[in-house]
Amino acid sequence: MSPGWIIGIILGLVLLLLLVGAPVKPLRFIGQLSVRFIVGALLLFLINVVGSSFNFHIPINGVTASVSGILGVPGVVMLVLVKQFIL
Repeated sequence: MSPGWIIGIILGLVLLLLLVGAPVKPLRFIGQLSVRFIVGALLLFLINVVGSSFNFHIPINGVTASVSGILGVPGVVMLVLVKQFIL
C-alpha cells in the first residue's frame, strides 16, 4: 500500500470515531492502567538508582512494573522484601 492510502485510512477512521464517538469508560481505564504501569516502572528505576550503591537491583519487566504500579508503594516494598529475603 502506498503512504497515501494509509494516511487516508487513518483519517477515515479518525473521522468515523469523531462521528460515532468513542466508548469513554474502556479508554479511560486503559489510559489509567498504562499510566500506573509507567509510574511503577519509574519507581523501580528509582529503587535501582538508589540501590546501585548497595549492590541491589530489581529487574524492570512487565510483572514487576504492574505490581509496583497497581499496588503502589506497598507493592514496591513487597518486591524489595521478596528480593532481599526470598531470592
